[in-house]
Amino acid sequence: MKIDRIIIAIAGTFFLLALANPLLADNARLFVTVTGSSVQDRAMPLVLANQAMDQGSEVRVLLCGAGAKLALSDYVAERFAPRNITPVDLLQRLMVNGAKVEVCAIFLPNSGYDADKLREGITVASPADVAGWMMGPNTRILSH
Repeated sequence: MKIDRIIIAIAGTFFLLALANPLLADNARLFVTVTGSSVQDRAMPLVLANQAMDQGSEVRVLLCGAGAKLALSDYVAERFAPRNITPVDLLQRLMVNGAKVEVCAIFLPNSGYDADKLREGITVASPADVAGWMMGPNTRILSH
């Protein structure tokens, strides 16, 4: 009898811990950095971000280095197979569906571009805000 109660108490404890575990929560968030210079390096993190969003995750994207060129309104992105779309198409789909998209705070001052050259809806990131979001509960990070 005493062993049965101990087993039930342990099982109940594990059940409650599983419910309280933020990694098991449905409200997962995905933080994606895009830094790559090739079309595949830029596209694949955005493909995965769109899939995560389709599965219910909140998505935030930070464009840095060569990846930040996607944020420029005059940038013409290369198409990729098999869907014949561009990384910019993927980025715009994310924004239409509520993702926050930003360029690194150091991109504009080190690139010669001004904020008025950014695509509509893309802003300059605040490092403190980004760090806080990254460290928030249920946030997973994809960096490429």
